[in-house]
Amino acid sequence: MAKKIPNNIKKNVLKAISLHQRATADYAQCEEFSKLMSKVLSQLEDAGCDTVADKVMGILLECNPKTGSHCEKSNHVANLTKKLEKYCL
Repeated sequence: MAKKIPNNIKKNVLKAISLHQRATADYAQCEEFSKLMSKVLSQLEDAGCDTVADKVMGILLECNPKTGSHCEKSNHVANLTKKLEKYCL
């Protein structure tokens, strides 16, 4: 049975998902999204929420903010974040 995600971590996940929806053409927001998701990953691992941590790791592997360019994988990452959101609701 998967561990329940603590509310403070859920809040950070939902904040990151919302941030990603606005970040596809803004490098600073992409970078903020990536940093927040890294923090969430660490929090999930510490809380023993391994299944969700694996999903966050998958997102981070796809997310690679680049200065001055549109994210080539924004749609794919958006789909992954939607799946992640289901675990947090």
